[in-house]
Amino acid sequence: MTKIDLRDDVKPDEGERKYGDVEFADPVNNKYPIDTEDHIRAAWSYINHKDNAAKYDKDEVETIKNRIKRAAKKHGIAISTD
Repeated sequence: MTKIDLRDDVKPDEGERKYGDVEFADPVNNKYPIDTEDHIRAAWSYINHKDNAAKYDKDEVETIKNRIKRAAKKHGIAISTD
């Protein structure tokens, strides 16, 4: 799996402060929480926005998407992978 780099435009403490000690699809920057159905659906929606995905390398986006897909499967949530 690809290592995700720390982004200059993110304060990881903000994600933890906002969401608590939860699992993130991007645990380096504490982005895209994947602990609840609402968070999983939001994470999937956001990472599929071109401007959000553009902040990562292509392989990092794939890693994040794979983590979100695994969380969705674990929680029995169907997401569109088109």
